[in-house]
Amino acid sequence: MHPRSFALSLLVLSLAAVNAKACSSCGCTLNSDWVSQGLDSKPGFALDLRYDFIDQTALREGNGSATAPAIPAAEEVEQRTTNRYITATLGYNPNRAWGFSVVLPYLDRSHSTIVDGDTDITTSHTRSLGDIKVMARYQGFSTDGDSGLIVGLKLPTGSRDFRFNGGPQAGTDLDRSLQPGTGSTDLIIGGFRTGSLNRDWDWYAQGLVQAPVKIRDEFRPGAVFSVNGGFRYMALTRWEPQVQVNALERRPDGGANGDAATSGGRSFYVSPGLAYTPGKKLSVYGFVQLPVVQHVTGLQLAPRWSAAVGVSTHFN
Repeated sequence: MHPRSFALSLLVLSLAAVNAKACSSCGCTLNSDWVSQGLDSKPGFALDLRYDFIDQTALREGNGSATAPAIPAAEEVEQRTTNRYITATLGYNPNRAWGFSVVLPYLDRSHSTIVDGDTDITTSHTRSLGDIKVMARYQGFSTDGDSGLIVGLKLPTGSRDFRFNGGPQAGTDLDRSLQPGTGSTDLIIGGFRTGSLNRDWDWYAQGLVQAPVKIRDEFRPGAVFSVNGGFRYMALTRWEPQVQVNALERRPDGGANGDAATSGGRSFYVSPGLAYTPGKKLSVYGFVQLPVVQHVTGLQLAPRWSAAVGVSTHFN
C-alpha cells in the first residue's frame, strides 16, 4: 500500500468539474488520483497535464431520453455541445503532511442550439482560460497518511463576455452558464480515505462540495456535490488497471441571469482506466467514463461517453 501517493492528485485532479450548464449533466468528476503513484506526495513539485473530451449529443429530460420538439419551439432546443479541456496542475509539497496546488484550465467549446421561436441553428465557439483553483490539503492525522482534508477556492478569473458567433442570435451574449468563467468565488471542502484490500488491490474514497460564496452579475452557479471511489490492481510492474465510480449532484443555477429550469442534475458513472509508469518520475494515464444514471432538470444535452488522458511528473 502506498497511501501517500494519493494525496496531491486526490486534492487537485478530481476538481475538474466545470461550473457550467454545458457540464451540468456530463462526466466532469473523473478522478485521475492514482496515476502518479509515489510522485505527487513526495516533498517537492509535481506537474500534471490532462486532456478531457466530453461530447454532449444526447438530448435528455428528467431520467430518460427526450425527443426534440417541433421547430419553432416554445423552449430552447440545444443541438450539440463539444467540450475539450486542457488542465495544468502545479503542486508543491513542503512535507508529507501538507500539499498546495494551483489548477489552471483551458477550455475549447463548440455549442449549437435553436433558441425558442427560431427555425435556424445559432452557434458559438469558445476558446479561453477558465477559472483558476487554489487548493490545500492536510493528511497528517496518522503516520501512514491514509486520510486527509481538502480545502480550496475557485477564483473568478475566467472570461464572461463571449457571444454567439453564427446564426440568428449572432452577436448576442452567450448564456452565463456557457461562459468560461462563472464570475463567482467558490469554496471547496472535502476529504479522502485510502486503504488496501490485500497486497494487490488498493482502494480510495473521496467526497467534495463546491459552493459559491461570492457572486457577480446576478448569476449564482449551482453548488456541486461529488463522491468518488475506486480500485486499482497493483500486481503488474508498470501497468495499473483501475476502475472508478463517480457520483455528482449539481444544483440548479440561481440569480436573475441563471436558468434554474434547465440547469442542474444528478449523474452516476463507471470509469475504467489504465496507468503506465515508464520511470520513477513519470506516469501516463487514460480513462473512459460511461454513464449509468443521468437525471437532468428540464431539457438538457448529456454525453454518451467521455474520456481523459494525461501525464504526471515530479521534480525537486
